[in-house]
Amino acid sequence: MATFSELIQSEKPVLIDFSAEWCGPCRSMPPILKQLKDSLGDGITILKIDIDKNPEVANSYKVQSVPTLILFKNGQAKWRQSGVIQAAELKQVVARYGA
Repeated sequence: MATFSELIQSEKPVLIDFSAEWCGPCRSMPPILKQLKDSLGDGITILKIDIDKNPEVANSYKVQSVPTLILFKNGQAKWRQSGVIQAAELKQVVARYGA
């Protein structure tokens, strides 16, 4: 299995959803991310990371609140935002930074 740092080295945009099981707003993200994946298909990789199960990754990116979304390309964080974000807005972000 690839490590986190290997996963984000992709030339294809990689959107990471930092979340937690106890987080109410995090529960609204899966259908939004599915909608984004359905519209962008193979043009993006979307991963969900539970901050309680992967604290070292969350700490290394200074994730203070959940959900926090970070868009990576070629190993670099291009964009990040905390809170629930709608699919249309995420699609614009991916188009701006990822494509």
